[in-house]
Amino acid sequence: MTGEPVIIERPAQPYVAIRTLSTMQTLGLDVPPLNGEVMGWLGQRSVAPAGPPFWKYNVIDMERQLEIEAGSPIAAALPGDDRVLAGVLPAGRYASVRHVGHPDTLVGAVAALLDWAKAQDLRWDAEEAPDGERWGCRLEIYHTDPAVEPDMTKWETELCFRLSDA
Repeated sequence: MTGEPVIIERPAQPYVAIRTLSTMQTLGLDVPPLNGEVMGWLGQRSVAPAGPPFWKYNVIDMERQLEIEAGSPIAAALPGDDRVLAGVLPAGRYASVRHVGHPDTLVGAVAALLDWAKAQDLRWDAEEAPDGERWGCRLEIYHTDPAVEPDMTKWETELCFRLSDA
């Protein structure tokens, strides 16, 4: 991790996204093009994103399959269509940390955040299911635009994982 983890309060946030299934081996190939597709979809509707793009991990099974949404926050709710879904990121307490580095190093940053939360006796908004861990809201928020900063070792990503209300 680059920064120290903190607990933040996030308000509910409307968003649009494209959901996909991926594996750890194909994640970097499957999901990034979807971010561009979401941005194009918003552009066709003259809707500006209300923040940086993100990946929302819904279901994680590291050995098999990941259910991920490539999305963008928007200022007000907007109906989706047959390809783009509309939703609301839930309000609540989140453990958050900023990471600067190549996206390949995010796995280590995630592990460090999980260890930090465990040491703090924090519980995630997540549950075990037959298809893997189901998360209430687990975000990777991409603060760096690759078109502006081509050096991937300088990219800033925020990990923001919702904590359990219980």
